[in-house]
Amino acid sequence: QVRVEESGGGLVQPGGSLTLSCATSGVSVHAMAWYRQFPGKTREWVGGLTVDNRTLYTASVKGRFSIFRNNAKGTIDLQMTNLAPEDTAAYYCRINGRDWGQGTQVTVSS
Repeated sequence: QVRVEESGGGLVQPGGSLTLSCATSGVSVHAMAWYRQFPGKTREWVGGLTVDNRTLYTASVKGRFSIFRNNAKGTIDLQMTNLAPEDTAAYYCRINGRDWGQGTQVTVSS
């Protein structure tokens, strides 16, 4: 059974940093992506790790967000820096273009 679980969300002040983790079991991860969903909006792609280990990002987060494999934890993490209120959203990871986690909420507010 495939399990995908995000963690690490929370409340952070503008300009702060937060790292989300995506843990999986029951599946071999070949590619993954992070998405986010603003209230009342459709889920949008944030960035991803390709099958050949390239990282890609949407323009609004490039230079601020970083995706990497955390071998110590066995997760794929999304490091977010210089966060702004407009980054407030539910963040999801998707594995192999198919399996979703339940999401984790990130709130950027003073």
